[in-house]
Amino acid sequence: MYCAIDFGTSNSAIGIPAEGGMRLVELEPGQRTMPTAVFYFTEGRDHDGPPRAFGRAAQAAYVEGVDGRLMRSMKSILGSSLVDQTTDVGGGRGVKYIDIIAGYLRHLKTLAEREAGHPIRQAMMGRPVFFVDDDPARDAQAQATLEVAARSVGFEDVHFQYEPLAAAFDFESRVTSERLVLVADIGGGTSDFSVVRVGPERARHLDRRADILANHGVHVAGTDFDRRVELASILREFGYGALGPSVNGAPPKEVPSTVYFDLATWHLINTVYTPQRAAELRNMRSFYGNLVHHKRLMTVVSERLGHELASRAEDAKIAVAQGGDTAIDLGVVENRLTVMLTEQQAVDAIEADIGRIVSAARETVAQAGLQPGDIDALYFTGGSTGLRLLAERIAGAFPSAEIARGDRFASVATGLGLHAARWFSGGADAGSAA
Repeated sequence: MYCAIDFGTSNSAIGIPAEGGMRLVELEPGQRTMPTAVFYFTEGRDHDGPPRAFGRAAQAAYVEGVDGRLMRSMKSILGSSLVDQTTDVGGGRGVKYIDIIAGYLRHLKTLAEREAGHPIRQAMMGRPVFFVDDDPARDAQAQATLEVAARSVGFEDVHFQYEPLAAAFDFESRVTSERLVLVADIGGGTSDFSVVRVGPERARHLDRRADILANHGVHVAGTDFDRRVELASILREFGYGALGPSVNGAPPKEVPSTVYFDLATWHLINTVYTPQRAAELRNMRSFYGNLVHHKRLMTVVSERLGHELASRAEDAKIAVAQGGDTAIDLGVVENRLTVMLTEQQAVDAIEADIGRIVSAARETVAQAGLQPGDIDALYFTGGSTGLRLLAERIAGAFPSAEIARGDRFASVATGLGLHAARWFSGGADAGSAA
């Protein structure tokens, strides 16, 4: 028995064999994809680890104000020194980051085995083209760490496939003639591209190495957009980019910015709450020209509202994704505090990131030895492709390509399932796994 796992930065899915192909497991009522989120409860008995909730239940516990800690974007720590470090999850408990990832994978596996009615020992896992940009050693270590986590929960045979290639297999299932497709898989953590030849005749072959013309990507995507938006809008109301007082007639200096970058980065937010860090920030009151900013910052620190601010930045990004403006309610920090975010502000905040992503798309086609006009189709998948400006900018680089869209959250998992069925039933000569 085998499965296909799309362990994403923002959302995840798992597929198992079904009559006539693969099907995605129902991970939550009516849902076949689930947020990559874990909530550790401060209170409760340990059972196979600290008491936890996963997916939407994890997010709901956080929103409802239950005592505990929400963990998201766990995939982003792969390849970093954080993976073996222990973090405080409340209730006097400490958990290694790698064990957080393993616990989430175990939850996916348990749900899949429950639906399948059998133990599952083989797994085809998706991976970005690059976990880490411009560092092959750390990139290889990231995949090795994910494999260790998968094996620790009972998978004995683990293989990997690039996520944009999996999306290409999903696209291939719906075409009637041979096409040259550029897959744009832009999720929460990475923007990955692949140039692949697809078609009904090619789909019959197990070894697809000759059809994969190029892979490329950058470690820039949705969570980076969220961080930029939060810094450009929300955190300016807390002192980011503000000036301190003038001392002895000298020009005022900018308020130290490290705390704001940490508050805008999911896996670093909790570092702001440590007693030592909180004391340091409290003692920085004299650094602020506007003491209201410092007061708001200390409210965030003392009441542990960093993840709440990050969530509101993400919601604001989504609200302006298709055009328009939105009001960000920050009443949780200060009564009647509201920040407006316009589409233009969001665009300005992520312009450099969009430029890097479009450049990566162009570079992928160049690595394949092709010109933009050679691309027959541009296939969008991944949650961040819902950002209108980003999709338009990528499409503008390939004006003659047909635009196609898959399920933003499930097409990679579906394609991984198709590949898993070929791989595990066809043997080691499948050839195109990463």
